[in-house]
Amino acid sequence: MKDTITLLKESGAMLEGHFLLSSGRHSDRYFQCARLLQYPDRAAEALAGVAERLKADIRAGKLAVDVIVGPAMGGIVVAYELARQLGLPGFFTERDDTGAMTLRRGFEIKSGARVLIAEDVVTTGKSSGESAAVLEALGAKISGLACVVDRRAAGVPVSWPLYAACTVVVGNWEQDTCELCKKGIPAVKPGSRKL
Repeated sequence: MKDTITLLKESGAMLEGHFLLSSGRHSDRYFQCARLLQYPDRAAEALAGVAERLKADIRAGKLAVDVIVGPAMGGIVVAYELARQLGLPGFFTERDDTGAMTLRRGFEIKSGARVLIAEDVVTTGKSSGESAAVLEALGAKISGLACVVDRRAAGVPVSWPLYAACTVVVGNWEQDTCELCKKGIPAVKPGSRKL
């Protein structure tokens, strides 16, 4: 079994340059996980370790999960694949016309449902937090957060137990402290969220 970094590289999903992230931060690497997740076998392999850790914690009573929800766009395939491997329902939240995260398409969360949020990449946890707020307003309890790539800067917390396929240390700056901006290198914004 290949590690997730190898799968990301082989899929062309790990890009190098100067990137404006959906969080508003700047980075020297961008993880276009859709390039990995387009291959069902690679998606299954990349998330197998996460699924095994989740199953172990569920069996040990450390974690309870009724449903897996991924924030659109990046979390949709991750939520589906983890739901498939765990034998649970999986669906997604998405942005409405105003840009607010919402639950649509007839998806329902029962009050008291224990939810695992699934993402492709976690940098600040902003999308996860927005999804959590929507789900908690409907009565859900967030049990944890799973992702393909944890690329948080040192000291950036998450509110729940985190299950990452890989953790990668990369350049990750606010715009005013960005090393690449200081060198005059133009930034590219490949993400889907409008800032």
